[in-house]
Amino acid sequence: MDKAAPLTVGEVARRSGFAPSALRYYEAEGLIDAGRTSGGQRRYRRDVLRRLAFIRAARNVGLSLDEIAQELARLPSGRAPTAGDWVRISRDWQRRLNDQIAAIEALRDRLASCIGCGCLSLRSCTLNNPDDVLGADGSHPGARLWPEPLRRDIHAESAVEAD
Repeated sequence: MDKAAPLTVGEVARRSGFAPSALRYYEAEGLIDAGRTSGGQRRYRRDVLRRLAFIRAARNVGLSLDEIAQELARLPSGRAPTAGDWVRISRDWQRRLNDQIAAIEALRDRLASCIGCGCLSLRSCTLNNPDDVLGADGSHPGARLWPEPLRRDIHAESAVEAD
């Protein structure tokens, strides 16, 4: 195959690890572009593989699809992103990852007390409601506040990728 030849949906799916349905979804959302043959079949430029790698990395960091779209809009559309492009975009990711790591470490270190109740409604949760401060202000006792990195709904947006 010619190295400059566009890739089919199957080739991109195989090389990127995304299902063809995810590729169609990402195209519909404007995250990636595809051309069409005279018969209407999708064809992708090879730089789409880098954009898809970016999407996977961004999802692993915890970015929503809206945030990914905003970041991709900052990338050049006519060429593959350079190392400098990635450095510029990934600066905020380090802060976000550090926040996630801290939240996960806190959960790990206090997991036994949380798992014991099942519903996280202990009167005194050492993770998010130490000394039942939420109960003292007239609210219901228990752990109702998780660190932001642990509150996102990982199932809502990843359904398309599981396809």
